[in-house]
Amino acid sequence: MTRLLIVDDSALMRRLLGDLFAAAGGFEIAYARNGVEALGELNVFKPDVITLDVHMPEMDGLSCLDRIMVERPCPVVMVSAMTEAGAEVTLEAIGLGAVDFIPKPGGAISLKMDVLGPQLIEKVRAAAQARLPKAHRLAERLRLRRGELGMRSAPGRPARLAPAGAPPPAEPPPLAGPFEGAVVVGTSTGGPPALDALLAPLPANFPRPILVAQHMPASFTGPLARRLDRLCALTVLEVSRPIPLAPGHVYIGRGEADLIVGLRPAGLTAVPAPAKPEHRWHPSADRLVTSAIEQIGAQRLIGILMTGMGNDGAAGMTELRRAGGRTIAEAEETAVVWGMPGELVRAGGAEFIVPLQEIAARLLDLVPVR
Repeated sequence: MTRLLIVDDSALMRRLLGDLFAAAGGFEIAYARNGVEALGELNVFKPDVITLDVHMPEMDGLSCLDRIMVERPCPVVMVSAMTEAGAEVTLEAIGLGAVDFIPKPGGAISLKMDVLGPQLIEKVRAAAQARLPKAHRLAERLRLRRGELGMRSAPGRPARLAPAGAPPPAEPPPLAGPFEGAVVVGTSTGGPPALDALLAPLPANFPRPILVAQHMPASFTGPLARRLDRLCALTVLEVSRPIPLAPGHVYIGRGEADLIVGLRPAGLTAVPAPAKPEHRWHPSADRLVTSAIEQIGAQRLIGILMTGMGNDGAAGMTELRRAGGRTIAEAEETAVVWGMPGELVRAGGAEFIVPLQEIAARLLDLVPVR
């Protein structure tokens, strides 16, 4: 039985979520109306997983999450508005240690819950089995045990938003020299911190374009791209229209669509494509890899599959390896959810199985920077 703590200031939302998980079976459920009550349940109810609303009185979701990750680390799934502002806050929550997020229904909530229900159950069950990094905020946890940590975070903690009116990164010009190849990346649950770890060590003159299929809603991938662009030396772009491929650039597939490699008059191009129903997750890692093999050739590709539930990308990267490409799977000990990379390993398609903190170094071994 999975102990689930539902934290939301809305009595209706608590009831709807409680009924949903009770009907699914396998959950023992407790409730809290705000962050203060949630912290009180940590060592009483001892939840295996928590759903946590962002906007609540007395102590908001980010402040509560901040304390959970220090006092008693536990898998947390944020309940987030599907807006750009909601995406910024949610990405901050993931940076603080949240495993995943689920959409907060608006309008006729009870009707939308019927549609969203299976996705919510799947995500919460996966989160309950997630592996939290043991070293995450370890120093603060030790200080807390010694009584040295100060007061809990104040409520109303603001999200760190991009400056108003900040221009997006410039799109690259068409390739002027020979095309060496590309890197294709697939990830899902736990993906944003994994992308931080992959991209931050890479230099601005990394000689290949990097294309990323990160499972996310459309309102989230733009903020994700801007956040990554601030954090790393590479130029990071969301692909909302065709963009020529260039070295030193990262292309994030727009949510609720797919990212493919196409050949245009300007040359090889990152192209947004309508989602295909035969692919369950979007942007689809399998479809990205397949299109890259067709347009670029397997021997000029490196595939990287990182944390995420399900099996998206495993078939495509297994074919990539079979056809002469190089593949890297994140190792089980660092993956938040070892679904996607685990399926690649089980299929025999992983040439290298590498802990997250070593993937960038392995990539630089395969693609030396001159």
